[in-house]
Amino acid sequence: MLKAIDHKIMHCYPGMVAIVTVSHQGEDNVMSAGWHSYMSYDPPIYGVAIGPERYTHHLVKGAGTFAINFLPREKSKFIQEAGSYSGEDLNKFDHGNMNYVPGPATGSPILQDAYVAYECETIDYHTYGDHDWFVGDIVQFHINQDKFLENGIPDFRKLSIPLYLGRSLYTSIDQNSRFDSHRIIKE
Repeated sequence: MLKAIDHKIMHCYPGMVAIVTVSHQGEDNVMSAGWHSYMSYDPPIYGVAIGPERYTHHLVKGAGTFAINFLPREKSKFIQEAGSYSGEDLNKFDHGNMNYVPGPATGSPILQDAYVAYECETIDYHTYGDHDWFVGDIVQFHINQDKFLENGIPDFRKLSIPLYLGRSLYTSIDQNSRFDSHRIIKE
């Protein structure tokens, strides 16, 4: 039974962590973001919450572009570090031994270990409480097709997707996970 409490509780985990990358005025940076979402399928639009105190914030705002990358579970240490260290003090790509190439559409770094990445052009950003929500048109999609089945579902024999639990803890969805199908066929 639910009980009313007298303090905040933010329960949105476990969840996937997006890796935000940006290139602005010759500087490349990366950060982890737990709060992100698809916002539209047609046209394809993606949003991410970035605190104004984050070094990445002013880079994304200045560039007008960013990329969203998703990394496999074996890169969860990098995911955690990218959200813990500041790009103002440390080159997180070098520190985490993370290779990337400039995206062809935006120049934003596309992580070579990502299984999916989106290049986005910022179309809006707005402040909500203590974060700004950056909204971007997805102008280029990237996929490691070896990690997916023909029907578009991840091939969990080849891909383990990290889920963030909170407090620096991760688990994963992989070939050992239980999958229940609840397909509804309408007449």
